Amino acid sequence: MRTSSGRGPLYRLYGNRLRRQLDAASVPHHVAMMIDGNRRWARQLGYDSPAEGHRAGAAKMREFLGWCDELGIKVASLYLLSSDNLRKRDSKEIEDLIEIIAELADSLSRDLGWRVQHVGRSDLLPDELARVLDDVQERTRSNTGMHVNLAVGYGGRNEIVDAVRSIIAKHNESGGGLQDLAEQLTPEMIGEHLYTGGQPDPDLVIRTSGEQRLSDFLLWQSAHSEFYFVEALGPDLRRVDFLRAIRDYADRDRRFGR
Repeated sequence: MRTSSGRGPLYRLYGNRLRRQLDAASVPHHVAMMIDGNRRWARQLGYDSPAEGHRAGAAKMREFLGWCDELGIKVASLYLLSSDNLRKRDSKEIEDLIEIIAELADSLSRDLGWRVQHVGRSDLLPDELARVLDDVQERTRSNTGMHVNLAVGYGGRNEIVDAVRSIIAKHNESGGGLQDLAEQLTPEMIGEHLYTGGQPDPDLVIRTSGEQRLSDFLLWQSAHSEFYFVEALGPDLRRVDFLRAIRDYADRDRRFGR
């Protein structure tokens, strides 16, 4: 079993010192989180089911969003369930994940003042989860706090395809031809039709568990993002790990291709 090391007074002092070192002007506007390692965490602790890891990961994501809100981050995106996961994972694990995600989404929509948005394909999801995500969006629509994106049934390639389809359909409705559209199409137009249309692209993408890949997450939006990889498994992520990521981001010179 894991111990509580790193949770005592020295840990708190170090975390508070890291927090004081951060200038509000250097904090990213939009942070995206790829929580990874939940299944390995459950396996290492001897659990029979990966659901225990996913529950611990969901609890950690609540903490993570609190850390983001504390720093004044305006937009946070969580990668919770990919379209690939839905096709390839064991059916019992998916059933458990769907229940856990529904509980997480519902809890985030109550008494926190955050605006919660589903980004992904609702048609890929079970009706009950799709309904919960719709209810959460409606319940928080007028909230003015941090904007929280929940990527569920999400795939970056699918998102780009859906954006292009939306552009073509809209252009067709206005009576335009394909040649006209080909001449008018711009990256900005595609960006406006993504699931996250109207939002700023992520400044920083964090991934836990030491893995260093995008896994089809925010492919278009992360073209100029900074990346930070944490060795800790998802449920073991600490506030100091998060603060180190923000400090590292603040020290980077973002060039945007210049």
